[in-house]
Amino acid sequence: MEKNLEDVMDEILVHPDVFGCLFADQRGLCIAAKGKASKDTAGYITAIAHQAAKLEPNSKMPVITLESENQMCIIQNTGSITGAIYKRT
Repeated sequence: MEKNLEDVMDEILVHPDVFGCLFADQRGLCIAAKGKASKDTAGYITAIAHQAAKLEPNSKMPVITLESENQMCIIQNTGSITGAIYKRT
């Protein structure tokens, strides 16, 4: 039985230093966002995941990590859903 997306987000946000998460569909439309993740970034998150996958088209979908001085965004596409987790470094 699949978990409710709301439950999955709650489990993600329990981890130390995680302050937001977002899920988007294949077209970049926000399915759900929680914490300090902005729904406005869903399209960018999806575009980054799709472009990174083109670097090695015959491989599994990559995990992309964007880092700044004090936080990171971890992005992965699973085919129909792209997810992003925001955490402090």
